[in-house]
Amino acid sequence: MTKSTATMVGFFAVLLWGVLALLTVGAAPTPPLLLNSICFAIGGVLGLAWTAMSGNLGQLKTVPAHVYVLGTLGLFGYHALYFSALRLAPAEQASLIAYLWPLLIVVLSGLLPGERLRAGHVFGALVGFGGAALIVTGGATGFQSENITGYILALACALTWSSYSVMSRAFGTIPTASVAVFCLASAALSLPLHLTLETTVWPQGATGWSSAILLGLGPVGLAFYLWDIGVKRGNIQMLGTASYAAPLVSTFVLILAGVATPSWSLAFAALLITGGAVLAARASLKEA
Repeated sequence: MTKSTATMVGFFAVLLWGVLALLTVGAAPTPPLLLNSICFAIGGVLGLAWTAMSGNLGQLKTVPAHVYVLGTLGLFGYHALYFSALRLAPAEQASLIAYLWPLLIVVLSGLLPGERLRAGHVFGALVGFGGAALIVTGGATGFQSENITGYILALACALTWSSYSVMSRAFGTIPTASVAVFCLASAALSLPLHLTLETTVWPQGATGWSSAILLGLGPVGLAFYLWDIGVKRGNIQMLGTASYAAPLVSTFVLILAGVATPSWSLAFAALLITGGAVLAARASLKEA
């Protein structure tokens, strides 16, 4: 697989994350940790089935224990911190801080052996972040000191996912099949926390269950396998900058579904995110 192909594979994960919000709305009122457990279980079983059919189940025995621990902390930690941040701070502000993860991926990737970080990568990521900020906050401002705990958790969320993604690149020889174990372990951790902290409310009707199943198959399933391929074999700086397409795609999907309304700020955000990706792409072409 070429580097450009792997980058495109990783970008498909970003597109899948674009329907995360719509499907999460469809699965309401199922609480986050229970939904986590359901979706990660589906994603893990999906990965194990694919690995078994490919005759690569034995690969899982060769993966060091510390890789399984780090991978599980990446998947489970990100979601646990994100949901906690949204409970302790306004959603748009916590989400904005959490969306520092693509920028952090671009910056941290410069520490990887064999990678070269150009000014265009960083500038493109900053421009993309500006676009994401417009989408997430709608142009609103006003961070409040009483929400500091939520802000810190959101920042920890961004650091967790960016660190997981960059470390995945460092573990480039580890088979992508290992993500199935990350998912199953995350489901196993989510369930007892749900039973302790939440009231059990299962998905309601055909819409609720179909949304939960699609979440497990796509944004909280297949997307993690595609992302693993992208960050291990693709252009990680380009992929980090392009990840700002996730909130853009998410908003457009919500508009098409009648959940959100279009605006001029959204159009400007689209230009910023596209421009940021172009800047990062040009920097990557110069590197090549």
